[in-house]
Amino acid sequence: MLIKRREFLKVSSLAAASLMMPNFLKAMTLDDALEPNQKILVVLQFTGGNDGLNTIIPSKNDIYFRERNSIAIKDSLPLNDETGINPALSYFKELFDNGELSVMNNVGYPDPDKSHFRSMDIWHSASRSDEFLETGWLGRFLDEECYRCEHPTQALEVDDMLSLALKGENNKAFAFKDPKRLYQTSQEKYFKSLYDHHHDDETVSYLYQTLGSTINNADYIFEKSKSKKTEQTYPNSQLGKDFKTVASLIKSDINTQVYYLSVGSFDTHVNQNDRQKKLFSDINEAVKSFVTDLKSNGIFENVLLMTFSEFGRRVAQNASNGTDHGTANQMFFISGGLKKKGLLNALPDLQKLNEGDLIYTEDFRKVYATVLKNWLKADSSKVLGWKNGIYDFI
Repeated sequence: MLIKRREFLKVSSLAAASLMMPNFLKAMTLDDALEPNQKILVVLQFTGGNDGLNTIIPSKNDIYFRERNSIAIKDSLPLNDETGINPALSYFKELFDNGELSVMNNVGYPDPDKSHFRSMDIWHSASRSDEFLETGWLGRFLDEECYRCEHPTQALEVDDMLSLALKGENNKAFAFKDPKRLYQTSQEKYFKSLYDHHHDDETVSYLYQTLGSTINNADYIFEKSKSKKTEQTYPNSQLGKDFKTVASLIKSDINTQVYYLSVGSFDTHVNQNDRQKKLFSDINEAVKSFVTDLKSNGIFENVLLMTFSEFGRRVAQNASNGTDHGTANQMFFISGGLKKKGLLNALPDLQKLNEGDLIYTEDFRKVYATVLKNWLKADSSKVLGWKNGIYDFI
């Protein structure tokens, strides 16, 4: 079979999302739903380095207002006498008041790296700052689960490309932006003909086998995504559409335990407040629709939404009404099944800085170990090599 350049480019575009692991994708054809009350993890990545100090605000701290004389948030929504939350996250305040949100402050790692790419790799792989890994923490979770489960634990990323976080040694998640678009693309005649294509070159043959497997599973994902139509209205933003896709799949009988989403960019070197307000408004409305949808279907207790960013920002603002790359940051945890609610630890100490940067007190790998062990019921020591304890908020 000869494929013209234009058709090959189409093949390549589909392969970009699917060239990961044929055997893993084939497992998705099993009509094998999650067990009742199975816990589900949804990860929301704040890409670009969100400014944590203007997210959870030390509303009574003079140093904060002095160092940020023109970008400090003066109208934060109070969480307690000393702390507020950005007013654009009004629904997060509601979740906080309802005992459905926890905040972990000062999360980071030793010898932090201020490069977007390197720090994100560290968070994705759960490595040390001087260690380079080619697998992600959730990918290694899939490796571990696939060896001891009757069927592989599934993970899906709502994006065109798969993040390092979801790449394992033997198993990898599946990335797609829209189930319908994936299905329509897979039904084109050039893709259908791949089933009968054979090639002597092992690498090329692997490509066609993977694409053939993708065709087989695109229909499965699409059918599951529309099997439980939602009556919940979602915002028309890209994040709103992504959360709607995740909600539809969670409510179906698809065999998926981990979902991964991203939003950004939070790289706010210039005019930070306007940019952050727009991003937070999109997040606030999308999460509100998502949680309302889960609650109306009685599954909010079994879903954990976790947020993170690759680093925070420096304490002092810069000359462009923005902030530059920093270090430690907070993480949000949203669920109806939290064991501990609210602020889980102290706010950053603005009197004790490292050359103008916050000093982390909580290692992100301990957070990951907690999620793996307490929520996903996995062996966190095997996945992460982490043996330094866990938290008890979930």
